[in-house]
Amino acid sequence: MTERNGAGWGHRALQSMLLVYLLLPLAATAVYAFAREWQNTLLPKSWTLDWFGSMFRDTRFLEALWNSLYLCAISVGLSLIVMIPAVFVLTVYAPRLESLMKGIVVLPYAVPGVVAAVGLIRTYSSGPIDISGTTYLLIGAYFVAILPYMYQGIRNSLLTVSAPELMQAAGLLGAGPIRAFLTVVLPNIAPGIVVSTLLSFSVLFGEFVLTNMLVGAHIQTIQVYLYQRVGESGHLASAIAIAYFVFILIVSMALMKLGQRRSGRGKG
Repeated sequence: MTERNGAGWGHRALQSMLLVYLLLPLAATAVYAFAREWQNTLLPKSWTLDWFGSMFRDTRFLEALWNSLYLCAISVGLSLIVMIPAVFVLTVYAPRLESLMKGIVVLPYAVPGVVAAVGLIRTYSSGPIDISGTTYLLIGAYFVAILPYMYQGIRNSLLTVSAPELMQAAGLLGAGPIRAFLTVVLPNIAPGIVVSTLLSFSVLFGEFVLTNMLVGAHIQTIQVYLYQRVGESGHLASAIAIAYFVFILIVSMALMKLGQRRSGRGKG
């Protein structure tokens, strides 16, 4: 019992140290975002909301936030529409092709963002399909970038709930493949889909290299906006970063809540 208590205390201490390590830079950024003057003291001499006020009064910030939101939402939504049925068919009806699919979806990891951006620009800036500098090219690049997260998350969820056995059981009860997928399998894998969606959305919302190189001169996202304004004021840049994290937190909580409700209704 003593050994178990000691091990539990050690694990809690390690988790606490890791949590402090992860949250300390964010906390320092938040303090700097609210500081009016902070130079030679441990804490700021005075506090202010002027940096946040300046940020929200800037129409470029609101436009960049909206651009990031709708580009990420379209890309993630398109990926869900394509990947959920594709991964389901592979897992249930063609498991032999999973090894090939695994090799394909990890390719985005092997190609650096700069190389991918240059290749896309050279490919789509000439010829019959000229979509360089457009949102279509960026959405396509986003779709490819989140393939590993979508595939692995959906596949793990299907294997966890034993999708082939669920389909067989639903078939024995008289449900067709489509109805069984929509009413039995999909509600059970909803939590995994939500996690994949959150991870993919977070990755795309923080993407800078692809966005800046593909459409940075035409479309401004939140990361491009932050990069352009970081040299003006450290306080303003900190305020933008904190607003970015808060926005991601709100979106994540909303999606998780929605996923829990739909999962509960489906199981009911």
